[in-house]
Amino acid sequence: MGQRKENMSPKSKGKTTWKYVVAARELRQEETEAEKKLWEALRGKRLNGLKFRRQHPYERTILDFFCVEHQLVVELDGSVHDEPDQFASDEERTNFLNERGLKVVRFKNDEIMKNLPSVLRRIIETTKPHP
Repeated sequence: MGQRKENMSPKSKGKTTWKYVVAARELRQEETEAEKKLWEALRGKRLNGLKFRRQHPYERTILDFFCVEHQLVVELDGSVHDEPDQFASDEERTNFLNERGLKVVRFKNDEIMKNLPSVLRRIIETTKPHP
C-alpha cells in the first residue's frame, strides 16, 4: 500500500506509513505468551495509572508497548535477540528511538514469564522523574 497520513500527533507516532499501521494490527493478533502476560498487567491503566499502547507504529518501527505520557518504550526480547546480528539491530533501533526523545527499556521474555513483579517495578521506576 502507498503512504497514507493518519491524524497522529508527532509525540505519539512520528511520521509513519500505512504499511506500519497494518503490520501493527497484525502483530496484535499474533502475540507471544510473554506479550500477553505483560499486556494483562499494563492494559487499562492497571500499572500505576500508566496508559500503554501495544504494537504501536512509530515512524519506521513498531513498538511492543508505548506510554505516550512518559515517552517510554517497553520492548520484549525473545531468544532471537541473543544473536549478534539481532543484538546490533536492537542497539541501532534503541539509538534511533533515543534520538527522538524516547526512553527504551528491554526485557527478556523469560523475565516476563518468571518475574513479572520485578519487571513492573522497573517500568514504574523508569517513569519517575530523576534529579
